[in-house]
Amino acid sequence: MKAMSYARYGGTEVLERTEQPVPKVSPGSVLVRVRAAGVNPVDWKIMAGHLDQIMDVAFPVVPGWDVAGVVEAVGLDTPEFEVGDEVYSYGRRDTLHGGTFAELVALPASAVSRKPVSLGWEEAAGLPLTGLTALRTLDALRLTGGETLLIHNGSGGVGRTAIQLAVHAGARVIATASAKNHARLRELGAEPVEYGDGLAGRVRALAPDGVDAVADFAGGALETTLAVLKDGGRHASIADGSVSGHGGRYVWVRPDARELDRLSALVDAGTLTVDLSATYPMEEAAAAFAASMSGHGGGKIVLTEFSS
Repeated sequence: MKAMSYARYGGTEVLERTEQPVPKVSPGSVLVRVRAAGVNPVDWKIMAGHLDQIMDVAFPVVPGWDVAGVVEAVGLDTPEFEVGDEVYSYGRRDTLHGGTFAELVALPASAVSRKPVSLGWEEAAGLPLTGLTALRTLDALRLTGGETLLIHNGSGGVGRTAIQLAVHAGARVIATASAKNHARLRELGAEPVEYGDGLAGRVRALAPDGVDAVADFAGGALETTLAVLKDGGRHASIADGSVSGHGGRYVWVRPDARELDRLSALVDAGTLTVDLSATYPMEEAAAAFAASMSGHGGGKIVLTEFSS
């Protein structure tokens, strides 16, 4: 099968189009023909070796954890799915090797969910990691209706999803973003504020008594978080492990089909949408990584099928 892969750690120069063996379909797994694969910053950070201390690697590595596609085959004792089912997944595995930037990917059935019927392939591929991360963070914060939530980096993929989930839960949302993204965040239901120097004061101007909870999707925001958080407030971060030493929660999302089902229900009910920033054919994964590295102004970057 055609795949994008790298045989050593590095930058975009190590990523190349290759031929790889079709993955075996073990018991309890499904083989998915990839229709689209989501690009996340973690993909190129892994390629640079930044997770080498915590994850085993078997080169060559096919990157990618997000996927939307069609079930091609099922393993033994996999009654959940049939050939032809339209599915999506956050397919992180314990060992870095067989990812979603390929024609085919084998995944545990426990990580695979039926694709939301109201999403196209590209939008579905852009939801799993960001959606599950937002969901897990808000669950960790135990957010309830009537509370005020501050989101650091509201214009990123996780932030945009978290805004919608929090608004749906009945919370008031204040979200940091550059001015060019404020209009979209207002459409999603948030009150946008410019990030940077003086952020705590701008948040306090909107919430003089402080905020009930803070979701940090940027990192480097702990000082501001503690400055605006009410006594007894909760905070969590996906980008700063030091929050654990200040009463916060460090969030690392897990593959979970049941949580994807929660997201699918919200999508098909019209509560949750996915913003796309750009799409690239699979063989242009290096360009997609470069766009992600440069900061693409929110929305999701997604790879489509190989063009030839």
